[in-house]
Amino acid sequence: MLFSTIMHCANRRRAAKKLLHLRPSTIAFRAFSSSALLRSNQGDPQLDFRAFVEQLRKDGDLADIHQEVDPNLEVGAIVRRVSENNAKAPFFHNVKGARDGLWKMFGNAASLRSDDKLRYGRIATSLGLPLDSSWKDILDKMRRANQDDFSPPSVLETGPCKQNKIFGDNIDLMTLPVPFLHGGDGGKYLQTWGVHFLQTPDKTWTNWSIFRGMVYDKRRLVCLVIPGQHNSLIRDAWLKEGKDEIPWALALGIPPAASIAAAIPLPAGVSEGDYVSALAGKPLDMVKCELSDLLVPANSEIVLEGTFSLKEKALEGPFEDYIGVHFEGEAGDQPLFTVNAITHRDDAILPVSVPGRLTDESV
Repeated sequence: MLFSTIMHCANRRRAAKKLLHLRPSTIAFRAFSSSALLRSNQGDPQLDFRAFVEQLRKDGDLADIHQEVDPNLEVGAIVRRVSENNAKAPFFHNVKGARDGLWKMFGNAASLRSDDKLRYGRIATSLGLPLDSSWKDILDKMRRANQDDFSPPSVLETGPCKQNKIFGDNIDLMTLPVPFLHGGDGGKYLQTWGVHFLQTPDKTWTNWSIFRGMVYDKRRLVCLVIPGQHNSLIRDAWLKEGKDEIPWALALGIPPAASIAAAIPLPAGVSEGDYVSALAGKPLDMVKCELSDLLVPANSEIVLEGTFSLKEKALEGPFEDYIGVHFEGEAGDQPLFTVNAITHRDDAILPVSVPGRLTDESV
């Protein structure tokens, strides 16, 4: 609901500049080595995905499901049912096919609640606001996050997302319990509620964005990249450098405030990591990727690292959109993303979004 509303502004970039009073800025980072700083975002529901899930539990807004669930259509059906009935967010503890900590599943992070007084409670919790916050309260907080409040992320030496590491040929996406969400989908979608990280060649701008990703084979995803969006602008900048592939990361189960920052249309050149610090009132803890200089949230549940091919494409889709239908001919050739490393927390949680008829949480 939140993301659908914002993303359908008539002129998204102009609206974002007016709403958020932002202008492009140069990125700077502070490095910290103290392990104590790993806890600086811990326990804060807007900056810690697990703390967010726990807060929903305390608020009576979480359905802990311990029975085995099948990622083939069953998870998708439950998550859609929750969206359509404004029910409690489902947390699937026992996913068929899960092994070696990969993975539990969680759905409906930004769906509405059934109580009219708490309708936007999950979105409010994602932004550190009271449960009974109104839509105006939420927009006001985003407006207040202006560039004067920006501070760079805290770059840590390590973080919970580094607890487990898998590299190269030991990676097999085909054996993971990736959900098949709608009966008419073109494949299994690993990425529906994670954030992609891409950086310009000169490293002055790191863009975070949410776009869907379908498993293509053991080591590759095929992802929907739409011309004119910021990820395409960064791709074009690398093409001018004569590159065939560029560093890429995908983080899943990230701080809720970071998911919101990745979904709203910030102006080109503004790095979402700086904006998150303004939203949360303190810097976001981040760590360097294993294979590149890209930074990802330190407490991410799962991080995929690799390359975004600027040349190779494959068929992606169809995938049910937010109006609840599959469009004829929706499948098309999209870029391939190669996964060269996976890092993840112990007992990792994969967030899932299942688009359909409104009300909806999809981008």
